[in-house]
Amino acid sequence: MDILLFLGGIGWGEIIVIALIVLLFFGGKKIPEMMKGLGRGVRSFKDGMNGKEEEQETEKKDKE
Repeated sequence: MDILLFLGGIGWGEIIVIALIVLLFFGGKKIPEMMKGLGRGVRSFKDGMNGKEEEQETEKKDKE
């Protein structure tokens, strides 16, 4: 719900219109590929953050 406040009061009608424009612009076949790529990017980012945390924990243990 906070995202709606961030967007400045965009209603459901505007969201549907934007989604239709995106669908027309990219086509139905390209959108799942883009979402898959976005998911991979998010997963990679999370894995990278977890790797950093693990490195910091390992460094702390090594210092002790």
